[in-house]
Amino acid sequence: MKQWILKLWKRKERKREDAIQNDRLLLVQEIRKAHLEWETAQKRFDYVIEKEQIDYAVFALETAEKRFEMLIRQAKNMRISPNEVWSSFVLEESS
Repeated sequence: MKQWILKLWKRKERKREDAIQNDRLLLVQEIRKAHLEWETAQKRFDYVIEKEQIDYAVFALETAEKRFEMLIRQAKNMRISPNEVWSSFVLEESS
């Protein structure tokens, strides 16, 4: 009986750890995506001409920056190291 309870507890613990690891991976992917959106917004801003385009480019850039900063704060709260985040960028670029 005791072993059965221990096995059940270990299984639940493993599922919880897998869920946490999955959440970390998803957050790193979101950070990577947000960084790409931020770079795209910066490039778009470099090529605008008309007033409406400028307004949109500024809005898009500010929005992308806020989202990126929010995700970075979330990663800090989850104790995801900068190395984890940036190494995923290197892995993606090399593939």
